[in-house]
Amino acid sequence: MQRQSGFTLVELIVVIAIIGILAVIAIPAYVGQQRKAARTEAYSNLSNLRLLEEQFFAENGNYTASLGAAGATAAVRDANLTAIQGALARFRPGLSINLNYSYRIIQNVAMTNPTTVPWDTATSASTPCFIAVATGITGSRVAGDIFAIDCNNNANF
Repeated sequence: MQRQSGFTLVELIVVIAIIGILAVIAIPAYVGQQRKAARTEAYSNLSNLRLLEEQFFAENGNYTASLGAAGATAAVRDANLTAIQGALARFRPGLSINLNYSYRIIQNVAMTNPTTVPWDTATSASTPCFIAVATGITGSRVAGDIFAIDCNNNANF
């Protein structure tokens, strides 16, 4: 009597099916965690921008000029980052190739309740104020996201 070792075709198909089911469950959860991490990074970067603007105000008696343009492309993101870092050199959101958001600062406006979008038409501020905006880059997992914070620490996130 000869013994054969190995797996049968049925056993292999069952194992592949189990791996497939686990992948179907795990991949959406992983993508959701990546989206959540990118949003958390944007919140942190906006809070940092607000603090840098406040420091600029304390040193110069006014906020920076409006920095950056509206847009959600990688080119706009990179141009806005260069513009912001020209005035607020300590703004370091990470490597631009991995940056999921385009940041910009709009001066002489404040957020209203309910929050107004687009930010360019937000309520004019009676005192100097600004809104720092993060816009999700087109084609990224966070495309379509728009977060903002103003000089009074009002935020829509």
